[in-house]
Amino acid sequence: MPTLTVKNLPQETYERLKGSAKAHRRSLNSELIVCIERALGVRSLSAREIRQRAAELRAGWEGPPLTLAEIDEAKRAGRA
Repeated sequence: MPTLTVKNLPQETYERLKGSAKAHRRSLNSELIVCIERALGVRSLSAREIRQRAAELRAGWEGPPLTLAEIDEAKRAGRA
């Protein structure tokens, strides 16, 4: 994932971000990401939307059900 350095951030902006992060129980980094996503119109999926999408993907699966071993192997391969 890319890293971004913010330079010359006004003190007042920093303090407001810090207060917002504390109020939302987030790190400064997480709060800044949320602020940027909102400003750019990036929308996170709700839990309901995620479940619906998962159900759609499962319905489209034509092979046999995956075993736990196959799922674990896919996770390991994806993290490598």
